[in-house]
Amino acid sequence: MIPLKNESAWRGTSDCRLCAVRDMALFADLTDQDFGLIHAPIDDLAFQADETVYSEGQPALGIFTLRQGLLKLVRVSTDGRQRIVRVLRPGDVAGLEALATARYDSEAVALTPVAICRIPLEVVSRLGQRSPRLQARLMGKWQNALKEADDWLAQLNFGSARQRVAQLVLKMREAAEPTRVTLFRREDMGAMLDLKLETVSREVSALVRDGVLEPLDRLGRHYRLIDARSLEAA
Repeated sequence: MIPLKNESAWRGTSDCRLCAVRDMALFADLTDQDFGLIHAPIDDLAFQADETVYSEGQPALGIFTLRQGLLKLVRVSTDGRQRIVRVLRPGDVAGLEALATARYDSEAVALTPVAICRIPLEVVSRLGQRSPRLQARLMGKWQNALKEADDWLAQLNFGSARQRVAQLVLKMREAAEPTRVTLFRREDMGAMLDLKLETVSREVSALVRDGVLEPLDRLGRHYRLIDARSLEAA
């Protein structure tokens, strides 16, 4: 198994049949008979903000489904800069590339406190061979991950600073409550958008001043989206 960092909290073995995000996650379509094929433990892990779940190039023994919180995928460019290529939210799967390469092609770091299930590769491989439902789910998740990564690069790295920040805000709307937006540290936002920290802070403040966003906390992480049309037209 992938060794845990000391600061990571062990939560015990997960029961996927009782998972609160099962309908969103990898095992949504499995039957009780399919679950009978799972013999290796599926670990239920917790990481605090800024902790690394796995590193770029690290040999992989499992993939991860995100149950709570936000996770960023980071790659180092040829000039040594770190670029955030995608943000994962509950129901997303991290490390799918390991099924083909046996290594992780990015670093996964918690943006907020997260709860994650680590599924051994042998479990995924066995289920994928014997369960057409999981095989289809895997392909769907993989295709969605590739599309999401392409969308991040296409939509968040072009245009004016206002347009980039507007697109990020729209992407970070909560699925269950689209008028709520969760953001994160301005340094991380700058790394996603290829903008300076000061520029990101100025643009977010302008959205608040213009009545597009309403702050819901003092840290500047949670907002109510008042005027989505202004962002869509940016």
